[in-house]
Amino acid sequence: MKIGVCGIPCEVCPRMVQGMCPNGETGCLPRENRMCQIATCAFRKGLDLCFRCPEFPCETTKQGPISYGYCQFISGRDL
Repeated sequence: MKIGVCGIPCEVCPRMVQGMCPNGETGCLPRENRMCQIATCAFRKGLDLCFRCPEFPCETTKQGPISYGYCQFISGRDL
């Protein structure tokens, strides 16, 4: 199972399921990515996974594809 930069398994990512992942089978990686602001943000901050950021969850994560409620859950924060 591959975990995307946003923290969800690539196999359940809505973009991957719809065949819209710009990285194809390799899944999301932290890099400049016009289709995923989470990947771009992680890249710019030098992170391999979004949830390693001290600001997680944030406004960028609200853009998806991962649900913001799930971000709050895995962060352990009730925001």
